Amino acid sequence: MSVFVGVFALLLIVERLFAQRVTRKRGYIANLGIFLIDSVVTRLLLVVGGVAAASWAAVNNIGLFHFVNVPVWLSVGIAFVLLDFAVWLQHVATHKIPILWRLHEVHHADEHVDVTTGLRFHPIEIALSLVFKSAVIVALGAPVLAVIVFEVVLNAGAMFSHSNIRLPARVDRVLRMFTVTPDMHRVHHSTDHGEANSNYGFFLPWWDHLFRTYRAQPRDGHEAMDLGVEGAPTGRYLQTLLVRPFVPRAPTTPAR
Repeated sequence: MSVFVGVFALLLIVERLFAQRVTRKRGYIANLGIFLIDSVVTRLLLVVGGVAAASWAAVNNIGLFHFVNVPVWLSVGIAFVLLDFAVWLQHVATHKIPILWRLHEVHHADEHVDVTTGLRFHPIEIALSLVFKSAVIVALGAPVLAVIVFEVVLNAGAMFSHSNIRLPARVDRVLRMFTVTPDMHRVHHSTDHGEANSNYGFFLPWWDHLFRTYRAQPRDGHEAMDLGVEGAPTGRYLQTLLVRPFVPRAPTTPAR
């Protein structure tokens, strides 16, 4: 939590000093409000949380790493990479499966992508994500340390990749070799379906290169690119975000 608060506060300040696009004028309360609800959901589902799942697998000697004799540092590293890949696959699924897209659309409908967008996920999507990650953790028998490091890095990475920060082009090119940068992930939030169907990574950028879903830059440039979902209300109010997956309306199209 201390890492989260520190990274969040730092990115808020940096966004104001080195913004890539026009800064948000409204919508902060809705984004932060849904994050607070997500936090409650996380606490209520702690029994199936990542660390609890890893501890249970260790006590019961369940999962791949309990049957493979490798050094702890290596198992932590491999587990981290595999968990990141699992999150990448989950993200792709939320775009390809219509019922999951209705939940994930809450995240994408934000027309101003910034650090708070990295916190804006429907509580049901958060709950499903917790269950999925816990299942992967148990199957791997991932070390508790790996899960703690992964969750801290993933949360910090999600806030960083969504932040409205202008990085020097040279710095951005170097960072993209190791992690997802704001310019890289912002393309994924384009209203253009071809651009939105790219750059699914939250932390490691390698999967998009490997599966050919990587796009270096948006067609119209970052300042001119439209963000959000065509035909979807932006959801500036908390109650709108919570109920929108269940409101009968003309369906928006997930990226294909």
